[in-house]
Amino acid sequence: MSVSLKTLIVGDKAKVIGFNKMAKAYRKRLLAMGLTPGTEFDVIRHAPLGDPIEIKIRGFSLTLRKNETEVLLIEKI
Repeated sequence: MSVSLKTLIVGDKAKVIGFNKMAKAYRKRLLAMGLTPGTEFDVIRHAPLGDPIEIKIRGFSLTLRKNETEVLLIEKI
């Protein structure tokens, strides 16, 4: 079942299961950053107002804005 990255809390683990079909242009950018389907990541922190969100993926930290996270389809592990 797909959930939003915004709903996860610090310490949660999740897996990328796909992308929103409406955001084809941004999909390529996320793929280039290592967010490929099947990749697992940890939520490291949320900024005080909830934007951006930092995740740990493939051994590095990645910070995403809310609009970027809406493109991702993820599953909580």
